[in-house]
Amino acid sequence: MAAVSAETARIGPNAITRTIEALRERVGAPATSELLRAAGLGRYGTEAPTAMVPEDDVTALYGTLRTRLSERESDASMRLAGSKTAAYLLAHRIPRFAQVILRLLPARFAAGALLRSITKHTWTFAGSGIVSIAAGHPARIAIAGCPLCRGSRAQEPLCSYYAESFAVLFRELVSERASVTETACEALGAPSCVFEIRWAAPDVRRDFRKAVR
Repeated sequence: MAAVSAETARIGPNAITRTIEALRERVGAPATSELLRAAGLGRYGTEAPTAMVPEDDVTALYGTLRTRLSERESDASMRLAGSKTAAYLLAHRIPRFAQVILRLLPARFAAGALLRSITKHTWTFAGSGIVSIAAGHPARIAIAGCPLCRGSRAQEPLCSYYAESFAVLFRELVSERASVTETACEALGAPSCVFEIRWAAPDVRRDFRKAVR
């Protein structure tokens, strides 16, 4: 498949809609509207998108959050947005039957299946970014040309939206003790943003009652 340029690439609307929801919870509606206007995205303040959005809109929004909010507030807002995105996927995009099966599988098999599913849907969250996934423990997801931190420079990894999205999915479907750490970030000069996924759970079938909750 030919590479998609940043100018034409699109990303699922959750990166915008859930971030707006998170910002309204954390900094309030007026401040959120001002942030959207500063990012050139004021139109989303009155009507959140429901279809794929231009990748550049996501890059602009996240760049604005980092320049207009404190580092702590920016990170917290992005993490909340990531958590909301994962919750939306669990409620509306990942079939209930598939979720039950994953929760019943031993963690290492559930992790492999979830990673394969993520591989098939990278176009929905990475835009023009190139995603590579390595199974194992820890598992790793790398995004080269990451749209969240494009053009930014920092002393700490910036892509907590992705990290929290992956963490919630793995905690819900693989292991309650799963964790995700961004171990490399393009904003620090790395060639890609890398998310390392670990879980600590007995490699045995899990309780059926929890699986079907």
